[in-house]
Amino acid sequence: MCAMDKRSDSSPSFVTRCLSLFITPVGQFRLAAITEAWSWAGLLAGMYFKYSAAANPIGVQIMGPIHGGLFIFYVIATIRVAMHMRWGMWTTVIGIFAALPPFCTYFFEVWMLRSRRLEVKPRS
Repeated sequence: MCAMDKRSDSSPSFVTRCLSLFITPVGQFRLAAITEAWSWAGLLAGMYFKYSAAANPIGVQIMGPIHGGLFIFYVIATIRVAMHMRWGMWTTVIGIFAALPPFCTYFFEVWMLRSRRLEVKPRS
């Protein structure tokens, strides 16, 4: 008997769970929060090499536009998931402002998961 036989029919497959990161507003928000935090790391590394180690601006020239695009993606995903999950105004504002300090989008996403504000509630 293989491991797939033990899986219940109600649990989604691995492919379905991966695709939900790109399809659902919650998945897009989680993807945006994590990638935006990683882009901060790349941008900060690029700034280190530009201003101190090598005086070479190539890291900022590459990571700057990537981070900018992911920043916009995060803000749009935050507004979209806030409307979808019916977050309050202050939660949404905190979510948008979490994009400003480095790595705060990740911590905001973890807070939303732990406070169960990213769970889809079944309709009764």
